[in-house]
Amino acid sequence: MEYRIIVDSCGELTHKMKESGIFETAALSMQVDGDTIVDDESFDQKDFLKRVAASPECPKSSCPSPEEYMELYRSGGKRVYAVTLSAELSGSYNSAQLGRKLFFEEYPEEEKQIYVFNSRSASVGETLIAMKVRECEERGLPFEQTVEETERYIEEQHTYFVLENLDTLRKNGRLTGIKSFVASALNIKPVMGSTPEGTICQLGQARGMKKALAKMVEQIAGEAKGAKEKVLAIAHCNCPERAREVERMLLDKVRVRDSFIVDTAGISTMYANDGGIIVVL
Repeated sequence: MEYRIIVDSCGELTHKMKESGIFETAALSMQVDGDTIVDDESFDQKDFLKRVAASPECPKSSCPSPEEYMELYRSGGKRVYAVTLSAELSGSYNSAQLGRKLFFEEYPEEEKQIYVFNSRSASVGETLIAMKVRECEERGLPFEQTVEETERYIEEQHTYFVLENLDTLRKNGRLTGIKSFVASALNIKPVMGSTPEGTICQLGQARGMKKALAKMVEQIAGEAKGAKEKVLAIAHCNCPERAREVERMLLDKVRVRDSFIVDTAGISTMYANDGGIIVVL
């Protein structure tokens, strides 16, 4: 294989991506009540959600080590691209960069090109970036141009989400700078999004999940520039009907090149919680 794309496990790979042999996963892990659960093919979403619901403690996550990234680079092709969670939300990006440094120190004679993308997103945001890299490679673009075009794509990408609760994000310090929500008794659901820097911001709120999702759809439709050329991606945590409804509402308002829905993998499940919806365009 001439090239390889590594995606940390917060980015969900579609079945086609898994079967292609081009994509590899750098697995993060979760800790619940002293147990470590690796975010790989063995991840059992229903069991994990059950464990989290029963635990008095908030689950935590750990990113892959630089050595793990180094090994993935070693087994890759001549051109290796890594896509990680937003550097503002996880140590995965720094770990991937350090793994790159270690690789070239360990194998200075290797003629290999390695680039690490800070997605400034998460979940299917990473998936779409990995797809963009592949698209550039399939078009025969040289390494530098693939990097440039993908970085430009990251600049234009927007991430949105509505969750049943924000407890895990808040308790793990991922909502810094956002006023705390004291409206849970009123069933107020915030509509959240990503900033250009890759932090999380509040875009709006509504009473009840249905209204919050409708508000998110309006927000996405209002900001969807050049959507005809883009792919719409939706990740859901254990709520496929809700995801399909969001896709239907969006496709009624915005014309896109393609769209797909995936179930959240481990890290996205941990932060999105049961019933969460993540949309990237």
